[in-house]
Amino acid sequence: MCLAIPGKVESINGDDPITRMGRVNFGGVIKEVSLAYVPEVRVGDYVIVHVGFALSKVDEAEAQKVFEYLKRMEELAELNDRWGERPREPEQGSSVASPHQQPP
Repeated sequence: MCLAIPGKVESINGDDPITRMGRVNFGGVIKEVSLAYVPEVRVGDYVIVHVGFALSKVDEAEAQKVFEYLKRMEELAELNDRWGERPREPEQGSSVASPHQQPP
């Protein structure tokens, strides 16, 4: 699964549309991102980024929704870790060995 996430453009470097780069803030994590696909983007805009490329501009309200979803997902992962969410053991007669079993 591929995931593109929103970030806020903090600064822009370069005038050439092909090599233009921006420092993008992803909720406190700042990364250098190519802005080649979004020449209209300015400092303060929000962009959707995938593998280091800003793919499109997005409005701030939509970006904030995604930040909230990501925060909830992180909290859910922490709950699963805390409460010992474990993989199920294979049923009797299954050909898949349990990671706890020693080979014969």
